[in-house]
Amino acid sequence: MGKDFGNRLLEMLRKQNVTQKTLAERIGISEPMLSRYITGDREPRPETIANIATALRTTSDYLLGIEENGFDYPRVRRILARNSANMTQQEKKALIDALFGEE
Repeated sequence: MGKDFGNRLLEMLRKQNVTQKTLAERIGISEPMLSRYITGDREPRPETIANIATALRTTSDYLLGIEENGFDYPRVRRILARNSANMTQQEKKALIDALFGEE
């Protein structure tokens, strides 16, 4: 896993303007442990990788370097399915409008 995981994780944190502390709190680990994952000193367990991916609205495959971050219908569908319960009705409507070109 090594540095690639840490680099992708840092990239997602920067893109979403999320601090390491905030992410650690969201997924229930310590900030120092998250830092070790980023530097490659420790490898997260699969469930931790899944929790990180969910918290950052991405996929484990992306974080692990298995897939790139381009448009991929199955990936988008998994992300939506994983997060739909947390979306408000207004967010769901905005997503439907965006998908079908209605403004």
